[in-house]
Amino acid sequence: MQPVQELVRQLTLEEKAALCSGATAWRTEAVERLGIPSIVLSDGPHGLRRPVREDELGGPSVPATCFPTASAMACSWDRQLVREVAQALGAEARAAGVHVLLGPGVNMKRTPLCGRNFEYFSEDPYLAGELAAAYVEGLQSTGVSACVKHFAANNQETDRMTVDAVVDERTLREIYLAVFERVIRKARPWSVMCSYNRLNGVYASQHRWLLTEVLREAWGFDGLVVSDWGAVEDRVAGLAAGLDLEMPGPSPANDARIVEAVRTGQLDEAVLDRAVERILTLVQKVTSPSNPAPPVDVDAHHRLARRAAAACMVLLKNEGALLPLQPDRHRSVALLGGMAAAPQFQGGGSSRVNPTRTESALEAWREVAPEVSVSYHQGYRQDGGRDAALLRAAVDAARVADVAVVFVGLPDGVESEGYDRKDMALPEGHVALIREVARVQPRTVVVLHNGAPVDMAGWVGQVPAVLLAGLAGQASGAAAVDVLLGRVNPSGKLAETYPTRLEQTPAFFDFPGEGGHVRYGERVFIGYRYYDARDVEPLFPFGHGLSYTTFAYGPLALSRSTIGPDESLDVTLWVRNTGERAGQEVVQLYVGPRQARVARPVKELKGFDKVALAPGESRPVRFVLTALDLAYYDPARRAWVAEPGLYDILVGASSRDIRVQATVELTQGLHAETRLDEESTVRAWMQHPAGRLALERALPPELFGRLAGQPPTSFLWELPLKKLSLLSQGALDESAIRRVVAALRG
Repeated sequence: MQPVQELVRQLTLEEKAALCSGATAWRTEAVERLGIPSIVLSDGPHGLRRPVREDELGGPSVPATCFPTASAMACSWDRQLVREVAQALGAEARAAGVHVLLGPGVNMKRTPLCGRNFEYFSEDPYLAGELAAAYVEGLQSTGVSACVKHFAANNQETDRMTVDAVVDERTLREIYLAVFERVIRKARPWSVMCSYNRLNGVYASQHRWLLTEVLREAWGFDGLVVSDWGAVEDRVAGLAAGLDLEMPGPSPANDARIVEAVRTGQLDEAVLDRAVERILTLVQKVTSPSNPAPPVDVDAHHRLARRAAAACMVLLKNEGALLPLQPDRHRSVALLGGMAAAPQFQGGGSSRVNPTRTESALEAWREVAPEVSVSYHQGYRQDGGRDAALLRAAVDAARVADVAVVFVGLPDGVESEGYDRKDMALPEGHVALIREVARVQPRTVVVLHNGAPVDMAGWVGQVPAVLLAGLAGQASGAAAVDVLLGRVNPSGKLAETYPTRLEQTPAFFDFPGEGGHVRYGERVFIGYRYYDARDVEPLFPFGHGLSYTTFAYGPLALSRSTIGPDESLDVTLWVRNTGERAGQEVVQLYVGPRQARVARPVKELKGFDKVALAPGESRPVRFVLTALDLAYYDPARRAWVAEPGLYDILVGASSRDIRVQATVELTQGLHAETRLDEESTVRAWMQHPAGRLALERALPPELFGRLAGQPPTSFLWELPLKKLSLLSQGALDESAIRRVVAALRG
């Protein structure tokens, strides 16, 4: 292909407009006369979902490896593993002729009820951002574009195409935009997908502040912005706001609207040209490899899926060290529950994969431990309902076995794109099976297949061991056996808080909204931030996960006791495996301010590392922090702000299991990316060194002296700068205020 700018010059207006919408449901337009090919986009994110018929939005899809969903992968806390899985996804995409894989999904989990939570990583933007960046790096290393989605504040399925997410700017910056910013700055994705919903009254598909001012101008994103399928409301407004490609296509009516808008002067053709340049740049990136895609090793990818699934599983409870099960001690095992034979391993909707194969716990157990006598009983109806005969047979088997392993979870159709859950309940038949088996068998293990928290309060105290298998892909059943039998030492940690009950959750009163609006009333207090601030004990905290070995955390060493705005802080500690098995520990670093002028979380995750250790082995773990890691976003200053003072550095095995801590002092406040203007308060100007100097130079000496002599709590300091003209008795007019702002900005 010719250089992009040259191609744009040769395109007609009609051709440029047509390039800005799809040719089919999954393919972009081609311009044969200029040698511009079309490219194929496909659903993901945990497996390729390319429809057999290209013109269909639904229908059957080609077989592909179903890897663990994002909710499961996040529990691995393993950047390298995520990168490796994404590389395998890229290989399968290339082999299927797919150029853009629609993933990863990085929306935050503000409630357990979002039907699409299984597609998202975490309640924490740092964890989600780090893992999503690894995903993007791995996928794009194969020449396939990632498409980070859904931008932004798409955190529910109820009324998802029309709901107005009402979110204050501080909450947006610290939580819901922060995850996207981390991915974009760190991994440079080639495309981003805008969401369906409105954000503070404006549809995301035509939100200039979101798509241009924040995404492109502030973060430096230079890739393509594509709509979610059917998300476009006003095509011309969307194009002007920064939406490059509308999908699906064709969309002749919107193409005509673009042409008309340019001809009538409503839309500058230069705006259209920039969108076309971005589209053609992506086309060139993903079609540049001249070598054919290598064949996919389906068996190798299944083995990777099994290894990844095992790494994702979280041992929530293990009283009396019941796990791992020992074939020489547990000679007979009752595998109970239909999910032992047919595990639930993915959710519904656009990410649903046609797996190359599946592997159940029942099949794997008989293969891995043939010396163990295994009985299987369904225990409940396929839909999760209670059946007296099935339950009785399962309980009888549990009574005479050495150990019972009960497989339960959320049945097919409960977790899906398109609708939210109504509650956190497990099906009645699943709960009855757990309770009745635990009543007759003290050695009962529960294996959970779910993509979001479920209500466990009514039975978790009755069983000694619980393994969260999650929605861990096509090999999840076999991977669960690997963990249960100790072939794999569990190392997963929760990527979201498991509450005791739904009423305990942060967004309980605001989700899913009413009257077409959903208010993010919990503000920045999402997930563990909420439980810490309210001093509420969750059922299982963020970051929790047990192992078959134990780890000791050594002394915490800081490279300095004070830190300035432009300095970095090295945090180092030793971790030692004090048990008898090799294992991996996820070391988590949190930061918390001793005091602040605004309501802030008690602590926030700012670093993590997964460390593999042999028995008795020790290894140092090192983190690097800067003043920005101590900061919050101040909308009044339009800046990230960290106030001088003491900050706790906390390192532990979960958000509630802090093993070592230290304190650092920030000696001078941080005011990064400060933008003072006429709306900024006198306080903001006076407390900013450059702003104060600009005022001193521009204001009459008497007026500046009067301001400088006021306490920070005074009425004058509360005023927006522009209102000083009203109180200056003619010494200062509006033009003088504008000159002050201009002087500050140089």
